[in-house]
Amino acid sequence: MFLLGKAITFPPIELANPDGVLAVGGDLHPNRVLYAYKKGIFPWFNEGEIIVWYSPDPRMVLFPNEIKISKSMRKILRDNTFSVSFNQEFEQVIHHCKTIQRKDQEGTWITDELERTMIQLHRQGVAKSVEVWKDKTLVGGLYGLDLGTIFCGESMFSSESNASKVAFIYMAQKYGQKGYPLIDCQVYNEHLASLGAREICREEFKKYLPKK
Repeated sequence: MFLLGKAITFPPIELANPDGVLAVGGDLHPNRVLYAYKKGIFPWFNEGEIIVWYSPDPRMVLFPNEIKISKSMRKILRDNTFSVSFNQEFEQVIHHCKTIQRKDQEGTWITDELERTMIQLHRQGVAKSVEVWKDKTLVGGLYGLDLGTIFCGESMFSSESNASKVAFIYMAQKYGQKGYPLIDCQVYNEHLASLGAREICREEFKKYLPKK
């Protein structure tokens, strides 16, 4: 495990430990965070803790053409139960992701500093959001980083049943249509697996990262 200083640099991701931990320390300056994601690294820690940087092996991803849409979800989409927008309320989406209560989870890994960093990256055109609405009320959504070659999904929320699934499906379809080969989902999650995401080895994942 490496201790980061002020320089925006990381060790090779192959040096991550078996839990995926690559380094600790540093800061959450937008330039560092963006550099990390382009290298296949992401921060994951709780408020008040030292920053921990991960590059897990295997890596959970979704290939857009493998998205699984159940019959019930197809009906929801067909009936226009929800409306969807892109990049209209990024700050609302990330704040909901940060504050919504989740089963078996205490606190949040979206710290105040990380929230500010992501908002700044959104203003730079890198961080993007999907919003799901019902009767003009925001009931679901997700956000992540658009690296130009892949989309790195970060977090999603839902205050209405199936709203986060709708956000995920629309996001997958949007970036699939743009020709992005995969969506980064970071670590295994049963909910995402039910939608078609699966694990690949880190070496394969590296092939899809930006070259610059």
